[in-house]
Amino acid sequence: MEFIIMFSIGGFVLLLWLVPFILIMSSARTRGGEKVAWLLLMLFVSWFAWIFYLVLAPLNETSASRYHS
Repeated sequence: MEFIIMFSIGGFVLLLWLVPFILIMSSARTRGGEKVAWLLLMLFVSWFAWIFYLVLAPLNETSASRYHS
């Protein structure tokens, strides 16, 4: 019984950790190399990078306008 509870808590924490990665991967705000850079930043810096992504992405306005035209 204790194993099941610990496994469930671990699974929930893993899912919670993966949410920002899933949101960035499915976002249309960035593409290509910029998206990969944000994902790598998320991997090494974690949630702070996701907050920066929400505030700053896309970094280059010209590339963003190219995809939305």
